[in-house]
Amino acid sequence: MKGLVLKSTGNNYKVKTDDDTIFDCRIKGKLRLNGIRSTNPIAVGDYVFFDLENESAGIITDIADRKNYIIRKASNLSKESQIIAANIDMAYIVVTIHSPQTLLQFVDRFLVTAEAYDIPCTILINKYDLFQSAEDQTVIKEWKEIYKLAGYEVLCISTKTGYNIDELKKRLAGKVSLLSGNSGVGKTSIIKALTNNSELKTSEISKSFHKGQHTTTFAEMYETTNGGNIIDTPGVKAFGLLNMESEEISQYFPEIFKYSSECQYYNCTHSHEPKCNVIKAVEEGKIAVSRYKNYLTFMEDKNVKHPQAQ
Repeated sequence: MKGLVLKSTGNNYKVKTDDDTIFDCRIKGKLRLNGIRSTNPIAVGDYVFFDLENESAGIITDIADRKNYIIRKASNLSKESQIIAANIDMAYIVVTIHSPQTLLQFVDRFLVTAEAYDIPCTILINKYDLFQSAEDQTVIKEWKEIYKLAGYEVLCISTKTGYNIDELKKRLAGKVSLLSGNSGVGKTSIIKALTNNSELKTSEISKSFHKGQHTTTFAEMYETTNGGNIIDTPGVKAFGLLNMESEEISQYFPEIFKYSSECQYYNCTHSHEPKCNVIKAVEEGKIAVSRYKNYLTFMEDKNVKHPQAQ
């Protein structure tokens, strides 16, 4: 039998077949050790093949080829990575200006990861109703300018007032979308607004640290009210740049890649070389300084592979 993985909880999976029957499945032992260096060889969004154990449970025997997937650095360093979700049409990274504050470096790490796996991405500024002061509006304007130069859209939304929620629903129709972001940015509230699922739990922000509390423990896929599917993921603190070569990093910054073709040296690192067109673009305001600084930081990331000296 073949089905779609809706939920992943450790070694157990909720799998839905074409007739909307849901089975509780587990992984066959050999499959888990089949050379996959990940904490979870199967992820939400995967299509899997399974054999029935009884009328409601099965054993997963194989995974269908993936269109794409997205990973993050796992806390279990021995296995290197965690697959967040698979077969994604669109990714949305949810951010907030404060309460809690989302850092630009976190956003750029996510965007680089999405670019590496060919997943288009939009930035959602949630809790827009809280950010109406002149200072907050200035910050939002800066975010939009930064990411417009990079080719990304920034969409402001509010689950409290409903601002742009209908617009978001339209974009999700008929697609599998991923929702990711730090804890406390309101992902669960967004899922509730998009699915009318009143059973989902939300939490208050820690007043002492202005950080969110984890309410989503495992990734799970939900059906939206207009025929789309959205994957909710646990709040994450950071994304690691895994299995990337240093010379690849610039390819995953669209605006840097755009200007790099006119650099004097074919192997330009865009950090110090003379007649570097990328540095020139930064100086001319065509590339945001924050994005360029994060690019340089990522180039020095300990997980990025650098060419060996000859």
